[in-house]
Amino acid sequence: MKDKLSVVIVEKNRERGILIEESLRVAGDFEVTVVAETNDLAGKIKDLKPDVVLVDIENPSRDTLEELALASGPLERPVAMFVDTSDEGLTRAAIEAGVSAYVVDGLKSDRLKPILDAAVTRFNMFQRMRVELETTKRALEERKLIDRAKGIIMKARKVDEDEAYAILRKAAMDQNKRVADVAQALVTTAGLLS
Repeated sequence: MKDKLSVVIVEKNRERGILIEESLRVAGDFEVTVVAETNDLAGKIKDLKPDVVLVDIENPSRDTLEELALASGPLERPVAMFVDTSDEGLTRAAIEAGVSAYVVDGLKSDRLKPILDAAVTRFNMFQRMRVELETTKRALEERKLIDRAKGIIMKARKVDEDEAYAILRKAAMDQNKRVADVAQALVTTAGLLS
């Protein structure tokens, strides 16, 4: 994360938006943009490309909360949401939508920077976990595919598993491809022929 964070504040109330902006400027070195109109919020945020989105809602409804959370791009950047009142269902909806920090009892200027820091840290942690999970899923799918390809080779050539893998590996090396890619081609071809 760079030294000067760019923050988009989503706040319909102009006076409240100015107070939040001033609090951020006092709390640290932030590049701040206030968005008062939530029509096409996703497009506005995409254009602004902020590091963090801060959403302030006095009395959220479940639909409004989810809409704002999703429009803020919680899988692309940290989203800190400040609400005056909430209940368990709203909290769960915000967290499930990907909000990094969900703070009840409104926005207090002295808590702003630590909460934004926590939101950024939590977002980065979850982002690493998402990447790791995706990598693990891909590796597992490739492993299954390779096992299916080995089974096809074992049946067709009457060889054991080690020999089947050696054949698959040699074909990958000869074609300058990954073993998983050659396995995919073999399984697809076998599927067409059966």
